Amino acid sequence: MDDRDLPVLEEAIGEIWETARRLGLDPFPTHFEIVPATILYEFGAYLLPGRFSHWTHGKAYYSMKASYDYGLSKIYELVINANPSYAFLLETNTLLHNKFVVAHVFGHTDFFKNNIWFAPTNRQMLETVSQNAQRIRQYGIDEGSLEVERFLDAVLSISDHIDPFPRREAPEPKAETPARGGEGPYADLFPRQEEGERVARGRTAKPARRKVPPEPEKDLLLFLLEHADHLEDWQRDIIAIVREEALYFVPQMQTKIMNEGWASFWHMRIMRELDLSDEEFVEFGRLHSAVCTPGHRRINPYYVGLKVFEDIEKRFGHDKVFEVREMENDVSFLRTYLTEELVKDLDLFVYELKDEEWTITDKQWERVRDALCDAMTNFGHPYIVVEDGDYKGRRELYLRHQHDGRDLDLPYAERTLQYVHQIWGRPVHLETRVEGKAVRLTCEGEKVRRETL
Repeated sequence: MDDRDLPVLEEAIGEIWETARRLGLDPFPTHFEIVPATILYEFGAYLLPGRFSHWTHGKAYYSMKASYDYGLSKIYELVINANPSYAFLLETNTLLHNKFVVAHVFGHTDFFKNNIWFAPTNRQMLETVSQNAQRIRQYGIDEGSLEVERFLDAVLSISDHIDPFPRREAPEPKAETPARGGEGPYADLFPRQEEGERVARGRTAKPARRKVPPEPEKDLLLFLLEHADHLEDWQRDIIAIVREEALYFVPQMQTKIMNEGWASFWHMRIMRELDLSDEEFVEFGRLHSAVCTPGHRRINPYYVGLKVFEDIEKRFGHDKVFEVREMENDVSFLRTYLTEELVKDLDLFVYELKDEEWTITDKQWERVRDALCDAMTNFGHPYIVVEDGDYKGRRELYLRHQHDGRDLDLPYAERTLQYVHQIWGRPVHLETRVEGKAVRLTCEGEKVRRETL
């Protein structure tokens, strides 16, 4: 796309905006920028412009850029959940291609604005990540860049172990009811019943150890932030930054299929409303087919989400799709609306690696649906909870894997446990199951030992 097309694209964006509004969408105001591939893939690797630097972001950039250079994959657009929203278009796209992307983007920004799971997100996150990055850069100057990167390595290794739902406060302890003889004008002459019993026994009862946390805690980052007492202020701030940014991305992980399906559902309708030439309509058809095509090895969220929304509209009417867009996430969306007919039409099945070969193990539609939903539970990550932050009364950290039938990758778990030990500063234990047997991993420094319980 050359500079002569810019006024035409600007006019088309206004037309697409008005069409989207007329069809019932209510997107955030959206600012578009046209950028070269290097910039788009940098933003794709960092997930947000201006985010803090880390070697994992650079690794993601080179991987994505190499795939683009060799024609293996392509980012069509990048849109940011903010108010106003920001979207980035690739400068090598054709004019028609960018019109297609703009229509798709307005589907996303409508979803960001109206889906209930996005309601708690920080709509000024671009400014927030820039401030976070500045603080981390300053810590690198003050504490040493290697020391800061080493600590970031540890925190990022467990950045998925957060809890997106607010933690309920523990109930206030009930006021103790005075025992018989503990009230009235002569109360000082008659000790409370339990006090009298302790005196009679000739000793004072030892108070019970207060368990920390009182109940298993899923938010490992929050627990470390609050209870790793040897951390310095800059380290606590880095944990808080990583946790805050991880929570921002949670709704996007919760609604990947819905969000992409919704944007695809609407780019089709919006583009059909535009005055396209025959050649442009053919090009649009090619673009749509490239995006919304069945996945070969994994679920294509664009394709599956689109087909489910189309089926909802067919069965329940047009208004129902807006209700679903507002209230559901991927798990509830698929569990409620993925029907037997859709499973057959989409050719979905369960497959497993058996004897070094991928084998289809189930096509029964309810089990396929349930397997999809189970894979999305906790975003596919192992469910780890803090069981005890004062294990053995020595401030050792005891973690428990809530086993769901899928074993941990033990070498990966051991390396991650070393990172947790680095943050906690004391021995760390992780209980899990391996081939049906209870196993505990213990890290007291550089090595991790395993023991069967």
